[in-house]
Amino acid sequence: MVPRTTAPPVRGYSATKDQLTDRLARIEGQVRGIQRMVDGDRYCIDILTQISAIQAALDKVALGLLDDHARTCVIGAEDAKLQEDRTQELMGAVGRLMRRG
Repeated sequence: MVPRTTAPPVRGYSATKDQLTDRLARIEGQVRGIQRMVDGDRYCIDILTQISAIQAALDKVALGLLDDHARTCVIGAEDAKLQEDRTQELMGAVGRLMRRG
């Protein structure tokens, strides 16, 4: 008997994975920049401005993932029950994102 290998699941963001990875790397760099600002005793408002920019960048990533998930994982679900379950997951994620802050 030959062991079966399973391919990794295809995710909604697979087509844009490189872009997503690049964007997250930029955000990571921005977070490190804030750490340097704190270490350098920069002005509070300057730090808060950078935090706001990072939050906006993360929101853009989240919206892109939500869009990809809705198009691929929800609409593309194999059956109605799975589609309903994934719709509930999607709405839960949207709710969590909206409650932030």
